[in-house]
Amino acid sequence: MFRVLIVDDHKHAREGMRAILGTDASFEIVGEATSGREAIELTERCMPDLVLMDIHMPAMDGLEATKAIKEKYPYIKIVMVTVSADIAHLFEALKKGAQGYLLKNLHPQEWRRYLRAVALDEAPLGRELALRILQEFSPQRQPKSEPSPLTGREHDILRLVAKGLPNREIALQLDISEHTVKNHLKNILHKLHLENRVQLARYAFEKGISGIG
Repeated sequence: MFRVLIVDDHKHAREGMRAILGTDASFEIVGEATSGREAIELTERCMPDLVLMDIHMPAMDGLEATKAIKEKYPYIKIVMVTVSADIAHLFEALKKGAQGYLLKNLHPQEWRRYLRAVALDEAPLGRELALRILQEFSPQRQPKSEPSPLTGREHDILRLVAKGLPNREIALQLDISEHTVKNHLKNILHKLHLENRVQLARYAFEKGISGIG
């Protein structure tokens, strides 16, 4: 079961999220906040596994709250919840530590599927976000670094993660099982001292392994 904190200044939005997650025993709602500051306070009090964070809120917006929470609790996963797929806002949220985003008009089943994937570190980036990260962290802007500790197969998986592919498609392309992909990803994250796929993609782009062409 994943402990969830809902953060949104609109009552109906919070009710909607509560209703979506309330039908799935995988999720337990441990608190609701109406501002970024309240989200930080409730995070410290409730220690959720997952935070659903609205972007636009009074007092402190979701972007700043995300940054503050991730600095103190990097292992807590944060998903931005928005009515608009504004790539600028979403990319800024990822840079502040968010693991992904959800559009409020998505089907409830898609919500639950995506949140389970995020909680398990299996959610893909998507091609548009992968391209945006590539533009922001192009190889020519990065200094030379030490040789990679990854094996050839791990480099193959890293390249496909950077391309925005989910585990299932990575497994199909490399002709291995999805379970094997998950194990490789755990090893890659451990070797590189990283926490999630967003950080993996950034690492790949900094090393010139974009996977996009």
